[in-house]
Amino acid sequence: MNKLTHFIKDFIEDESGLTAVEYAIAGGLVVGGMVAAFVTLGDNATGQINNLSCAAAGQVSATDADVTAGDAAAAGDCIDAP
Repeated sequence: MNKLTHFIKDFIEDESGLTAVEYAIAGGLVVGGMVAAFVTLGDNATGQINNLSCAAAGQVSATDADVTAGDAAAAGDCIDAP
């Protein structure tokens, strides 16, 4: 067996790097899940703060009201209560 085929055989049978790859993939999945959770949490918190500020002004949020396509209110704007 020459050196090249011996090297290729040893390279294929070597499993020492697999653990590092598995940890890297698992870490990436954990980080991706955390990013998704924080983005969702941030969006929900922003919506609740907007609803609170509209309620303090005696209005309702355009996202909570029955806003039709013809209305000028954008999502997140405060409008007078119907």
